Amino acid sequence: MILAKMIIYIFGFFGLCALAEQGSPQGPARSARIVIAVSTALDGNGGVLRDTRIVIENSRIVAIDPKAGPVDYDLRGMTVMPGWIDAHVHITWSFGPDGKNAMQGAPTQFLANAAAANAYATLMAGFTTVQSLGSAADVPLRDAIARGELPGPRILTSAEALMGQGEKTGTPDEIRAYIRKQKEAGADVIKIFASGGITSGTMTVSQEQLNAACDEARKLGLRSLVHAFRDAVRGAILAGCTEIEHGLGASDDDLKLAAEKGVPIDPQAGLLLETYLRYKANYVTDGPYYTEASFAHLPELITAHQEFIKRAAKIPGLKIVYGTDAVAGAHGRNAEDFIHRVRDSGVDPMAAMVSGNSLGAEAMGMADQIGSIAPGLQADIIALDGDPLKDITSVRRVVFVMKGGVAYKNISRNSIPANPGAQN
Repeated sequence: MILAKMIIYIFGFFGLCALAEQGSPQGPARSARIVIAVSTALDGNGGVLRDTRIVIENSRIVAIDPKAGPVDYDLRGMTVMPGWIDAHVHITWSFGPDGKNAMQGAPTQFLANAAAANAYATLMAGFTTVQSLGSAADVPLRDAIARGELPGPRILTSAEALMGQGEKTGTPDEIRAYIRKQKEAGADVIKIFASGGITSGTMTVSQEQLNAACDEARKLGLRSLVHAFRDAVRGAILAGCTEIEHGLGASDDDLKLAAEKGVPIDPQAGLLLETYLRYKANYVTDGPYYTEASFAHLPELITAHQEFIKRAAKIPGLKIVYGTDAVAGAHGRNAEDFIHRVRDSGVDPMAAMVSGNSLGAEAMGMADQIGSIAPGLQADIIALDGDPLKDITSVRRVVFVMKGGVAYKNISRNSIPANPGAQN
């Protein structure tokens, strides 16, 4: 509660100024009925809508009707699509007053300010829903945004993660109790560390422990997302866990098993490790993490991740969702991983867009709410100045952002008629 109040107080001045002309959830941007004119819209499922209009009432899309009017937002000439979904971020991670990776070490006031700024930057980059994994500080931020007190993406959070530490992780009964504790703390999902870091990949929990964690999450109606490399990938699939985070080192047989069981994987294509390299001075420490020695391996690991995605994309039926693992220095640059996927990993541009739309929504169990442009779904709509199917770098040029029927960003050339409501 204290963190939530600090977020609201600190963000108040610069956040409200930034939204003065764009509108807030209580402001003029929301109306009973909104019509958006589009010439090209990716529907989030791999289809393309041409020369039509999207009709919105309150927070939801109610019709796709080329004859609807009057037009409130004219996005013709842009590429329109559902708001993006980032399945893996750390929204409260920031650099502290000393420039170093703060995590939970900086003063509460500073962290609240940074968390609000991260959320705003992420929304402005076109991401209307994110899954933030591993911090109890996510909960008050999530709730403040949901109440309309702050601008930011819709947040699902794991609260605190279950850290795999061998026998120290606990007995199966103790692990089940820990999972229930996260549910009580407000977790939307459960995050489990089942292996070490990128370079080690050794399983840090037993199969019995992993079985208990994912089974308890399932009994509570929560999804289980597992940080897994190498052998831990198969272990998580066999345990009935619901999503694999990272996955590097998994064999083709492991990936085929994931496809057979319908378990999505969430690999990263470059943004995360490039962020570490870009901000090396901010991250490097004496240990145990972010050491000089570990940084020496990052360039080759970027290539390894991209080769892994190339291999995974060839597995029939494997669901690959879009998650960046955005940390301090990456918030607001989430779309860069789209570029890495297409340019460096050979992913088809439409498949890349779908991974951040309907596939992400399906993995979150929210396909009936977000991820597509279709009647009945939330009016989460963005527009790019350019066509990502022809030029993937256009994902950097987000000119319009609407979440739940509220326009938060509108800087396109012709997005609002000179005489609003005059066009038919």
